[in-house]
Amino acid sequence: MKSGLGRGFDSLIPTELFDDEFDITAAEDKKESELKELPIDKVVRDEEQPRKEFNKEAIEALAASIKEHGVLQPIVVTKEEDKYKIVAGERRWRASKLAGLDKIPAIVRSIDLQKRLELAIIENAQREDLNAIELATAYAKLKAQFNLTAKEIAARVGKSESSVFNTMRLLNFPDDVKQTIVKEKLSEGVMRPLVTAEPEMVKKVLPKIIEEGWTARKVERYMADNKKKSSASLIKKDNYRKDEDALSAKYGVGVKISGRSLTFKCKNEKELRELISKL
Repeated sequence: MKSGLGRGFDSLIPTELFDDEFDITAAEDKKESELKELPIDKVVRDEEQPRKEFNKEAIEALAASIKEHGVLQPIVVTKEEDKYKIVAGERRWRASKLAGLDKIPAIVRSIDLQKRLELAIIENAQREDLNAIELATAYAKLKAQFNLTAKEIAARVGKSESSVFNTMRLLNFPDDVKQTIVKEKLSEGVMRPLVTAEPEMVKKVLPKIIEEGWTARKVERYMADNKKKSSASLIKKDNYRKDEDALSAKYGVGVKISGRSLTFKCKNEKELRELISKL
Protein backbone atom coordinates (compact mmCIF):
# COMPACT_ATOMS: atom_id res chain seq x y z
CA MET A 1 0.00 0.00 0.00
CA LYS A 2 1.53 3.26 -1.06
CA SER A 3 0.31 5.93 1.31
CA GLY A 4 1.36 8.15 4.16
CA LEU A 5 0.36 5.36 6.55
CA GLY A 6 3.29 3.23 5.41
CA ARG A 7 3.27 -0.27 6.92
CA GLY A 8 0.93 0.79 9.72
CA PHE A 9 -2.27 -0.63 8.27
CA ASP A 10 -0.84 -4.14 8.01
CA SER A 11 1.36 -4.16 11.10
CA LEU A 12 -0.65 -2.23 13.70
CA ILE A 13 -4.23 -3.35 13.08
CA PRO A 14 -5.44 -6.84 14.02
CA THR A 15 -7.37 -7.44 10.80
CA GLU A 16 -6.69 -11.18 10.70
CA LEU A 17 -8.91 -11.90 13.70
CA PHE A 18 -12.00 -10.02 14.75
CA ASP A 19 -15.03 -10.78 16.90
CA ASP A 20 -18.12 -12.04 15.05
CA GLU A 21 -20.20 -10.38 17.77
CA PHE A 22 -19.49 -7.02 16.16
CA ASP A 23 -19.63 -8.21 12.53
CA ILE A 24 -22.65 -6.47 11.00
CA THR A 25 -22.99 -9.02 8.16
CA ALA A 26 -22.16 -12.17 10.17
CA ALA A 27 -25.67 -13.62 10.02
CA GLU A 28 -26.02 -13.12 6.26
CA ASP A 29 -22.50 -14.43 5.72
CA LYS A 30 -23.08 -17.66 7.68
CA LYS A 31 -26.29 -18.41 5.79
CA GLU A 32 -24.63 -18.47 2.39
CA SER A 33 -20.90 -19.07 2.95
CA GLU A 34 -19.40 -22.50 3.57
CA LEU A 35 -16.55 -23.19 5.95
CA LYS A 36 -14.55 -26.13 4.61
CA GLU A 37 -11.24 -27.92 4.95
CA LEU A 38 -9.90 -27.78 1.41
CA PRO A 39 -7.08 -29.89 -0.08
CA ILE A 40 -4.27 -27.37 -0.28
CA ASP A 41 -3.36 -28.43 -3.82
CA LYS A 42 -6.87 -27.51 -4.96
CA VAL A 43 -6.32 -23.89 -3.88
CA VAL A 44 -4.70 -21.48 -6.35
CA ARG A 45 -3.66 -17.86 -6.17
CA ASP A 46 -5.47 -15.15 -8.09
CA GLU A 47 -3.10 -14.30 -10.95
CA GLU A 48 -4.73 -10.87 -11.20
CA GLN A 49 -3.83 -10.12 -7.59
CA PRO A 50 -1.39 -7.19 -7.82
CA ARG A 51 0.75 -8.34 -4.91
CA LYS A 52 3.41 -10.68 -6.28
CA GLU A 53 6.20 -10.45 -3.69
CA PHE A 54 6.01 -11.89 -0.17
CA ASN A 55 8.63 -11.47 2.53
CA LYS A 56 10.39 -14.82 2.89
CA GLU A 57 11.22 -14.41 6.59
CA ALA A 58 7.64 -13.38 7.41
CA ILE A 59 6.23 -16.41 5.59
CA GLU A 60 8.67 -18.70 7.42
CA ALA A 61 7.68 -17.18 10.77
CA LEU A 62 3.99 -17.64 9.96
CA ALA A 63 4.67 -21.24 8.89
CA ALA A 64 6.31 -21.91 12.26
CA SER A 65 3.27 -20.46 14.03
CA ILE A 66 0.93 -22.57 11.89
CA LYS A 67 2.88 -25.72 12.75
CA GLU A 68 2.35 -24.96 16.43
CA HIS A 69 -1.14 -23.44 16.49
CA GLY A 70 -2.72 -24.26 13.14
CA VAL A 71 -4.36 -21.76 10.78
CA LEU A 72 -6.26 -19.43 13.11
CA GLN A 73 -8.20 -17.56 10.44
CA PRO A 74 -9.67 -19.28 7.35
CA ILE A 75 -8.68 -18.00 3.94
CA VAL A 76 -11.45 -16.80 1.61
CA VAL A 77 -11.89 -18.43 -1.80
CA THR A 78 -14.30 -18.59 -4.73
CA LYS A 79 -14.91 -21.86 -6.59
CA GLU A 80 -13.85 -21.99 -10.24
CA GLU A 81 -14.42 -25.36 -11.90
CA ASP A 82 -12.43 -27.89 -9.84
CA LYS A 83 -10.19 -25.27 -8.18
CA TYR A 84 -10.60 -22.62 -5.49
CA LYS A 85 -9.21 -19.16 -6.21
CA ILE A 86 -7.89 -17.15 -3.25
CA VAL A 87 -9.68 -13.87 -2.55
CA ALA A 88 -7.92 -13.16 0.74
CA GLY A 89 -5.31 -15.03 2.74
CA GLU A 90 -2.54 -15.81 0.27
CA ARG A 91 0.10 -15.40 3.01
CA ARG A 92 -1.65 -18.04 5.13
CA TRP A 93 -1.90 -20.36 2.11
CA ARG A 94 1.79 -19.99 1.26
CA ALA A 95 2.82 -20.48 4.90
CA SER A 96 0.53 -23.51 5.24
CA LYS A 97 2.17 -25.12 2.21
CA LEU A 98 5.58 -24.39 3.70
CA ALA A 99 4.41 -25.92 7.00
CA GLY A 100 3.53 -29.11 5.14
CA LEU A 101 -0.25 -28.96 5.61
CA ASP A 102 -2.42 -31.10 3.32
CA LYS A 103 -5.57 -29.10 4.00
CA ILE A 104 -6.44 -25.53 4.86
CA PRO A 105 -9.59 -24.02 6.42
CA ALA A 106 -11.41 -21.81 3.93
CA ILE A 107 -14.58 -19.76 3.63
CA VAL A 108 -16.03 -20.69 0.25
CA ARG A 109 -18.23 -18.13 -1.46
CA SER A 110 -19.59 -17.70 -4.95
CA ILE A 111 -18.30 -14.69 -6.86
CA ASP A 112 -21.79 -13.16 -6.73
CA LEU A 113 -22.05 -13.66 -2.96
CA GLN A 114 -18.61 -12.15 -2.45
CA LYS A 115 -19.68 -9.05 -4.34
CA ARG A 116 -23.03 -8.84 -2.52
CA LEU A 117 -21.39 -9.15 0.88
CA GLU A 118 -18.84 -6.48 0.06
CA LEU A 119 -21.65 -4.11 -0.95
CA ALA A 120 -23.64 -5.01 2.19
CA ILE A 121 -20.69 -4.23 4.46
CA ILE A 122 -20.02 -0.94 2.68
CA GLU A 123 -23.68 0.08 2.89
CA ASN A 124 -23.84 -0.84 6.59
CA ALA A 125 -20.57 0.98 7.30
CA GLN A 126 -22.20 4.19 6.08
CA ARG A 127 -25.03 3.95 8.62
CA GLU A 128 -25.20 6.56 11.35
CA ASP A 129 -26.32 4.15 14.10
CA LEU A 130 -23.26 1.88 14.11
CA ASN A 131 -21.14 1.92 17.24
CA ALA A 132 -17.41 2.51 16.88
CA ILE A 133 -16.46 -1.16 17.31
CA GLU A 134 -18.99 -2.35 14.73
CA LEU A 135 -17.60 0.18 12.28
CA ALA A 136 -14.01 -0.84 13.03
CA THR A 137 -14.98 -4.51 12.54
CA ALA A 138 -16.64 -3.71 9.20
CA TYR A 139 -13.40 -2.12 8.01
CA ALA A 140 -11.40 -5.08 9.35
CA LYS A 141 -13.60 -7.53 7.46
CA LEU A 142 -13.14 -5.59 4.23
CA LYS A 143 -9.39 -5.82 4.78
CA ALA A 144 -9.20 -9.45 5.91
CA GLN A 145 -11.85 -11.10 3.71
CA PHE A 146 -12.08 -8.80 0.71
CA ASN A 147 -8.40 -7.90 0.40
CA LEU A 148 -9.00 -4.15 0.39
CA THR A 149 -6.42 -1.57 1.42
CA ALA A 150 -7.21 1.33 3.76
CA LYS A 151 -7.24 3.63 0.75
CA GLU A 152 -9.74 1.41 -1.10
CA ILE A 153 -11.97 1.10 1.98
CA ALA A 154 -11.92 4.86 2.47
CA ALA A 155 -12.94 5.44 -1.16
CA ARG A 156 -15.84 3.00 -0.86
CA VAL A 157 -17.27 4.37 2.41
CA GLY A 158 -16.62 8.04 1.71
CA LYS A 159 -14.11 8.60 4.52
CA SER A 160 -10.47 9.64 4.61
CA GLU A 161 -7.78 6.99 4.71
CA SER A 162 -6.57 8.23 8.11
CA SER A 163 -10.14 8.07 9.46
CA VAL A 164 -10.39 4.39 8.45
CA PHE A 165 -7.00 3.67 9.98
CA ASN A 166 -7.83 5.42 13.28
CA THR A 167 -11.21 3.70 13.61
CA MET A 168 -9.65 0.29 13.08
CA ARG A 169 -7.09 0.96 15.79
CA LEU A 170 -9.92 0.61 18.33
CA LEU A 171 -9.72 -3.15 17.71
CA ASN A 172 -6.41 -3.14 19.59
CA PHE A 173 -8.28 -2.60 22.87
CA PRO A 174 -8.89 -5.67 25.09
CA ASP A 175 -12.32 -7.30 24.82
CA ASP A 176 -13.60 -5.80 28.07
CA VAL A 177 -12.75 -2.28 26.88
CA LYS A 178 -14.45 -2.91 23.52
CA GLN A 179 -17.53 -4.12 25.36
CA THR A 180 -17.51 -0.94 27.46
CA ILE A 181 -17.20 1.23 24.35
CA VAL A 182 -20.33 -0.43 22.95
CA LYS A 183 -22.30 -0.47 26.21
CA GLU A 184 -21.56 3.16 27.08
CA LYS A 185 -21.83 4.34 23.45
CA LEU A 186 -18.36 5.92 23.60
CA SER A 187 -17.17 7.65 20.45
CA GLU A 188 -14.05 6.86 18.48
CA GLY A 189 -12.80 10.40 19.12
CA VAL A 190 -12.88 10.12 22.90
CA MET A 191 -11.17 6.70 22.88
CA ARG A 192 -8.55 7.38 20.22
CA PRO A 193 -6.00 9.04 22.59
CA LEU A 194 -6.01 5.84 24.68
CA VAL A 195 -5.24 3.40 21.87
CA THR A 196 -1.50 3.34 22.58
CA ALA A 197 -1.82 3.83 26.36
CA GLU A 198 -0.81 1.21 28.90
CA PRO A 199 -3.72 -0.96 30.15
CA GLU A 200 -3.45 0.56 33.63
CA MET A 201 -3.87 4.04 32.17
CA VAL A 202 -6.91 2.96 30.14
CA LYS A 203 -8.52 1.52 33.28
CA LYS A 204 -7.80 4.78 35.11
CA VAL A 205 -9.21 7.10 32.45
CA LEU A 206 -12.21 5.05 31.26
CA PRO A 207 -14.34 5.66 34.42
CA LYS A 208 -13.64 9.39 34.16
CA ILE A 209 -14.85 9.42 30.56
CA ILE A 210 -18.04 7.60 31.57
CA GLU A 211 -18.81 9.17 34.95
CA GLU A 212 -17.54 12.70 34.37
CA GLY A 213 -18.36 12.96 30.67
CA TRP A 214 -14.84 13.74 29.55
CA THR A 215 -14.56 15.03 26.00
CA ALA A 216 -11.93 13.91 23.50
CA ARG A 217 -10.06 17.18 24.08
CA LYS A 218 -9.99 16.60 27.85
CA VAL A 219 -8.67 13.05 27.37
CA GLU A 220 -5.98 14.37 25.02
CA ARG A 221 -4.97 17.04 27.54
CA TYR A 222 -4.85 14.51 30.38
CA MET A 223 -2.71 12.12 28.33
CA ALA A 224 -0.38 14.94 27.23
CA ASP A 225 0.04 16.14 30.83
CA ASN A 226 0.66 12.60 32.03
CA LYS A 227 3.26 12.10 29.31
CA LYS A 228 5.05 15.29 30.40
CA LYS A 229 5.05 14.16 34.02
CA SER A 230 6.32 10.72 33.06
CA SER A 231 9.07 12.25 30.94
CA ALA A 232 10.06 14.61 33.76
CA SER A 233 10.10 11.70 36.19
CA LEU A 234 12.33 9.66 33.88
CA ILE A 235 14.74 12.56 33.48
CA LYS A 236 14.82 12.97 37.26
CA LYS A 237 15.51 9.26 37.73
CA ASP A 238 18.26 9.36 35.11
CA ASN A 239 19.90 12.30 36.88
CA TYR A 240 19.71 10.48 40.21
CA ARG A 241 21.19 7.39 38.62
CA LYS A 242 24.30 9.34 37.66
CA ASP A 243 24.57 10.64 41.22
CA GLU A 244 24.05 7.15 42.61
CA ASP A 245 26.82 5.77 40.39
CA ALA A 246 29.20 8.59 41.34
CA LEU A 247 28.59 8.19 45.09
CA SER A 248 28.84 4.41 44.84
CA ALA A 249 32.22 4.70 43.12
CA LYS A 250 33.43 7.24 45.69
CA TYR A 251 32.43 5.30 48.80
CA GLY A 252 32.59 1.71 47.53
CA VAL A 253 29.07 0.73 48.55
CA GLY A 254 25.64 0.64 46.94
CA VAL A 255 23.77 3.96 46.89
CA LYS A 256 20.05 4.67 46.43
CA ILE A 257 18.42 8.09 46.06
CA SER A 258 14.65 8.20 46.55
CA GLY A 259 12.83 11.48 46.89
CA ARG A 260 14.83 13.45 49.44
CA SER A 261 16.44 10.37 51.01
CA LEU A 262 19.96 9.10 50.40
CA THR A 263 20.60 5.46 51.39
CA PHE A 264 23.93 3.65 51.56
CA LYS A 265 23.70 -0.13 51.21
CA CYS A 266 26.48 -2.05 52.92
CA LYS A 267 26.93 -5.79 52.50
CA ASN A 268 28.42 -6.34 55.96
CA GLU A 269 29.64 -4.62 59.10
CA LYS A 270 33.14 -4.18 57.69
CA GLU A 271 31.77 -2.19 54.72
CA LEU A 272 29.66 -0.13 57.13
CA ARG A 273 32.68 0.76 59.33
CA GLU A 274 34.74 1.68 56.26
CA LEU A 275 31.92 3.89 55.00
CA ILE A 276 31.60 5.66 58.34
CA SER A 277 35.33 6.36 58.32
CA LYS A 278 35.04 7.98 54.90
CA LEU A 279 32.10 10.22 55.77
